[in-house]
Amino acid sequence: MSKSETYEFTPAEEIKDDAETGWSAAPTVGEMQLEERSSLRRVAGLSTELTDITEVEYRQLRLERVVLVGVWTEGTAAQADASMFELAALAETAGSQVLDALIQRRDKPDPATYIGSGKADELRGVVLDTEADTVICDGELTPAQLNALEKVVKVKVIDRTALILDIFAQHATSREGKAQVSLAQMEYMLPRLRGWGESMSRQAGGRAGSNGGVGLRGPGETKIETDRRRIRERMGKLRREIREMKTARDTKRARRTSSGIPQVAIVGYTNAGKSSLMNTLTNAGILVQDALFATLDPTTRKSALEDGREVVFTDTVGFVRHLPTQLVEAFRSTLEEVTGADLLLHVVDGSDPLPSEQIKAVREVITDVLRETKTQAPPELLVVNKIDALDPMELTEIRGWLPDAVFVSARTGQGIDELRDRLDHVLGGLDVEVSVLVLYTRGDLLARIHADGRIISSEHDESGTLVRARVPRSLAGPLAEYAHAGEDPAGADAAEVVDA
Repeated sequence: MSKSETYEFTPAEEIKDDAETGWSAAPTVGEMQLEERSSLRRVAGLSTELTDITEVEYRQLRLERVVLVGVWTEGTAAQADASMFELAALAETAGSQVLDALIQRRDKPDPATYIGSGKADELRGVVLDTEADTVICDGELTPAQLNALEKVVKVKVIDRTALILDIFAQHATSREGKAQVSLAQMEYMLPRLRGWGESMSRQAGGRAGSNGGVGLRGPGETKIETDRRRIRERMGKLRREIREMKTARDTKRARRTSSGIPQVAIVGYTNAGKSSLMNTLTNAGILVQDALFATLDPTTRKSALEDGREVVFTDTVGFVRHLPTQLVEAFRSTLEEVTGADLLLHVVDGSDPLPSEQIKAVREVITDVLRETKTQAPPELLVVNKIDALDPMELTEIRGWLPDAVFVSARTGQGIDELRDRLDHVLGGLDVEVSVLVLYTRGDLLARIHADGRIISSEHDESGTLVRARVPRSLAGPLAEYAHAGEDPAGADAAEVVDA
């Protein structure tokens, strides 16, 4: 395994080489974040029953003792069970204690109460028996379904989308991440605003002495209309801030792209081990936690492969089945890291009961992002992680199903050398072959060829250095004006820039 060098791209400074320092006894940023998360835990048993809340925009989700409920409309029983297990993992990640779970087989969710009136009464009995204070539904409920189900079970009801948004709100650390989560929450909340008590429908206006008097005459607006207007104003402000931050992100991405160093985006299902693999490949020291959506903010590091080739790795936010559309829209600037990559390192959790469903969900999100940005999909290299948790029979079965994948364990290091070799081979296939005469006054270009490419042959004459090399496509452009006419494998009489 080659020695890795760790770099960090920040707006305020250039790339710094930390290779001389090596591993430090001081805790990494990821370790400090993990300690901070572990030290703040939700207190179980607090009541979250509905009260007359007037400031709806500040209503918080408090998940403690929860009951899960789902509707099985398609797929196999194993897929339905896997979806409920995933919902339980999401609830626990948000800080809840899962008490019970119910699932109903239906052609489609009930338009009134999601699970039907009979099952809603049964759910009320389960809530009373378990003393739960929150019900979580495995789907996105309409405002009418949410309201009707709450009236029956008489405790707070939230859906899968609200649960995921709550997790994102807990885990966002950067300014951009917090703004993206806030925007997604407001987009979700806006059509679901509804009143508790009479305050939400009270109007200001009318005759003097009736509804406010001097200064408040006129048709006025209800409290809920005021809330909606304020939320829309806040959403507009957040969208402007995200656009400004996107400009800064695009500038940093353009700087990395112009360097000619291959860009590898690590993508995959949530909790598939992307951050662990990033740490193993680059010694990045970023947060690793056995929880869903532990990583929200992209992290970029530079490392070296076996042949000395430098590669930039970017750890991205994980995906999940039925990822809320509000999140995809809000995190679009972050997901665009995928569109600018030379290679997608698609990490799959080999220990998951249904890895094929993970692969399908990730590819659907990536396809949507590529369609919106009108860019072509980069090449993909599948990496099956957590093979140390598989028995030999399971591993053999997955190898037969995914013959072109690389099988690794980021925790034990098994298969990492093979992954580096495959990265070297795949990224090498993305290069182009050039034959150039580099003038002695352009030593900077020659240095870039040595740093980012592979020298095939090199000789000197009175005017410069004759070089045949394989270089990244981004470097082939600046070298075009120095293309050398002479004997070459393609038999060209003029400038040569040959695709591999």
